[in-house]
Amino acid sequence: MGDRHPFAGFVRALGRGATLSRPLEEHEAYQAMRLIVEGRVEPIQLGAFLMLLRYRGETPEEIAGFVRAAREAMARPAGHPAVDLDWPSYADRHKQLPWFVLAALLLAGNGVKVLMHGIAGHTEGFAPTPAALENLGVRPCDSLADAAARLGRGNFAYVTLERFCPAIDRLFDLRPLLGLRSPVNTLARELNPFAAPYQLQGVFHPNYRPVHRATAALLGQPHAAVFKGGGGEVQRNPEKPCRVATLDDGVVAEEELPALVAEARYPWRDETAETGRIAALWRGDYAAPAPEAAVTGTAALALWRMGRAGTIDEADAMARAMWDARPRDKYGAAA
Repeated sequence: MGDRHPFAGFVRALGRGATLSRPLEEHEAYQAMRLIVEGRVEPIQLGAFLMLLRYRGETPEEIAGFVRAAREAMARPAGHPAVDLDWPSYADRHKQLPWFVLAALLLAGNGVKVLMHGIAGHTEGFAPTPAALENLGVRPCDSLADAAARLGRGNFAYVTLERFCPAIDRLFDLRPLLGLRSPVNTLARELNPFAAPYQLQGVFHPNYRPVHRATAALLGQPHAAVFKGGGGEVQRNPEKPCRVATLDDGVVAEEELPALVAEARYPWRDETAETGRIAALWRGDYAAPAPEAAVTGTAALALWRMGRAGTIDEADAMARAMWDARPRDKYGAAA
């Protein structure tokens, strides 16, 4: 037999059985992801590695190591503009319309610089983020350099992962082959390409709240807020209380925010994937209490966590005033 492949040790550490397997240390996770992004891993190794992690569950140390390696592979321009808020969008099958894009644009229209990044997602029968934004006249950026230029002119930019880190984006393509999501869905949310001091995370499974918060702490993220969002996106479900795990300069806490509307007033699971209704809601041509509350409630959560309001009640009132005063003929400050 020849020498063992350099990646084999990482698979072996994860897969040696119930008593001998172990999580990777952060530096090991970094080395493993370096090999992956450099294309030095065999397909069978990659599949085994990702599914072992998926079966056991990723640790914050593993995700932090992966993120550090992925950030080194990102095509980031020098001297990028200061961004206030990092907004990851990595759910690939939206069962609800992505109303949260209006929350991001509402904040942008009121002086918050927002970078949203994510994957293209599936289109047939679903309403992915890029399609919703394009319906609002917001073109995805061609690169992080393009995003930086757009943020220099306005307050909002959206860029897909394939445009700034194709090596990580290709890992999303493995889902149809593996039949499951993989840790890439977790690590991509932490990339924060422009090192925004504030970060929002919407997760699908509540047990990922502490994982993302601990990962953010390991990565030196100053401020982060993680909550169970609609469809795994940064979208507050207005019909249910929202438990938010927070990180502020190393201090962790949790707080439960109240529901905003009576439950079952709007059929979230039954809405059609017609993104034109998002623009109609902004213009005032379509009235729906729960989607409006999702928009303003999500914006309020951001305002509260960014310290622009002292309490969530003050933030809710501020977001509602922003919504009522929105310029209905244009969508926020998108360029």
